[in-house]
Amino acid sequence: MIYSLNGIIRKMEPNFVVLDVGGVGFAVKTSMTTISRLPGEGKQALLYTYLHVREDAMELCGFSEEAELNCYRMLISVNGVGAKAALSILSDHTPERFALAVASGDAKLLTKSAGIGMKTAQRIVLELKDKVAKDQAAAGITGDSPSIVSNVSTGNASEAISALTVLGYARADAARVVSAMDPNWSVEEMIKQGLRQLAKVL
Repeated sequence: MIYSLNGIIRKMEPNFVVLDVGGVGFAVKTSMTTISRLPGEGKQALLYTYLHVREDAMELCGFSEEAELNCYRMLISVNGVGAKAALSILSDHTPERFALAVASGDAKLLTKSAGIGMKTAQRIVLELKDKVAKDQAAAGITGDSPSIVSNVSTGNASEAISALTVLGYARADAARVVSAMDPNWSVEEMIKQGLRQLAKVL
């Protein structure tokens, strides 16, 4: 499995990048969110990748942040959601907004992406929320640490924790970092800062 690629951008198009790594040009499909964050042709860039292997083809997808890659993996795990639909959603929504939409059950937000109807959006929200709940149950996680639960049981902090679990982080770890944040921050800011802190320690 190719975990990441670090090389020179030789070509950029909507949802597509050619990354030159040691003289080999890798064709990488990506989201418009990642495209907007790349420095431009001729510049160095790092992409976190996912390799699709099918009977008739191999397809490489890449993202500028691990959080976006985690969202992509979550999306393609949903029944009926393929690479094209996943990239469409991630082109319109940052990892923070996507995770918040799932955590809050806001399926309507996902329908703003091309090719995503209400039925598909509702399936994404329901399946991913169910997956998070099952993963936590399998890991024996039934709640937050008693020492921090009072700080994060309601409001923006609670929503931020739920969103971080959607992105694949353990609820206890998410609660730990969110509990130390300013409670007046927006949910998206909490998620963004949480992602930065969790990436450093996990």
